[in-house]
Amino acid sequence: MRLLAELTDDPWSGLSPSVYETGRLVALAPWLTGHEARVRYLLDTQHADGTWGGPGEYALVPTLSVVDALQDHPAARRGLQALRTLLTRPLKLPDTVAVELIVPALAERLGLRTPLDPRPLHALRQRPLPEKLWHTLEIFGPRPEVTAVDGIVAASPAATAVQLGGPRPGRSLDYLEAVQRRHGGPVPAGVPVPLFERSWIIVALKSAGLDVPDAMTDQIRAAFTRHGAAGGPGLPADADDTATALHALALCDSPRPTETLARYREARHFACFPNERTPSTSTNAHALQAIGHDRQLEEWLRDMQERGGYWLDKWHASPYYATACVTNALRGNDKAVDWVLSTQNADGSWGRWEGTYEETAYAIRILSHSRADVSRAITRGAKFMQEWGNRPHPPLWHDKDLYTPTRIVRAEGLAALHLACAVCR
Repeated sequence: MRLLAELTDDPWSGLSPSVYETGRLVALAPWLTGHEARVRYLLDTQHADGTWGGPGEYALVPTLSVVDALQDHPAARRGLQALRTLLTRPLKLPDTVAVELIVPALAERLGLRTPLDPRPLHALRQRPLPEKLWHTLEIFGPRPEVTAVDGIVAASPAATAVQLGGPRPGRSLDYLEAVQRRHGGPVPAGVPVPLFERSWIIVALKSAGLDVPDAMTDQIRAAFTRHGAAGGPGLPADADDTATALHALALCDSPRPTETLARYREARHFACFPNERTPSTSTNAHALQAIGHDRQLEEWLRDMQERGGYWLDKWHASPYYATACVTNALRGNDKAVDWVLSTQNADGSWGRWEGTYEETAYAIRILSHSRADVSRAITRGAKFMQEWGNRPHPPLWHDKDLYTPTRIVRAEGLAALHLACAVCR
């Protein structure tokens, strides 16, 4: 399977470029090769209303980053006007990484006022930075306590560039050059993230009845430490990557003890990191799959279900992702099936803002757990997916802004189409 070969042949992960991260490199590392290409990318991705990034609240963080990066360029002036409009409305924040710190940090650089309290940001600047915030080092500046792994700071080009401080030869500069070259100038917010990619792809394929090579499990086992597993180099271990990696190994008949998850337990559920701002339903669904059975956790997941029948999550913009994760762990949910059936679009697709290949795959996965006859809805969804072709996949996943892990999306699509064939025979 070509998808699996790519995981070995291309170490830089199949993640889409980030407007936010690219803006930070333009502003803070103009010395890095590819600067002109990054500026051109930012100019090319501005929306007609002057913003950058995703719809609604998802425009705030990337637009702040690009306006600061482009300074007096006419595009930045249009972006600044859009920011003033965004900030005069009742402020709704996306649940993206460190948004409560990034927004006041960039607004401060631009002389803009926000209703967010800047004191937590200022306090963090005065003391050693917790490891989980190294991924956003670009808003704090270089720090003596921050260390690089193979030259990479927390799998972040912007964080690595800020800690490096200039074009000094070495592994950090080599990493930055390789990442920007891989994407032709612009960069993702988190790269590489090999364990994240491999674990999610294995779970998607194996849980649908598809095979993966044994060698992939060896790479996952090697990534574990006593704290669990981390998505990529320099990132701290977390409950989500640990749980999904454990589940992937179990699906491949190569299980390892699940006790490493215990350090993330908080009463009825698991936290991704210590002192996290919001819990993650998908992480807890992955934890349930890893440990097999936990009555309190199952009850917590059911309590988190929205009245409409779906779930929401901190790692993804679409309720179809969270709902697929939870229904996989709970082995079905009638209210979720009813919600999916009621939200199918006329063209057979599903999606939060528009019908997408990725969200349609999740919807098919949810329906595959149903005991009712849902074959017609699945058939229509599969037809939409088969007609998607080579169209790009809209960014829906949460990092510092929205991104697409394209290989994971492709794996979810392959799995959904395989399930559709089995259901509709």
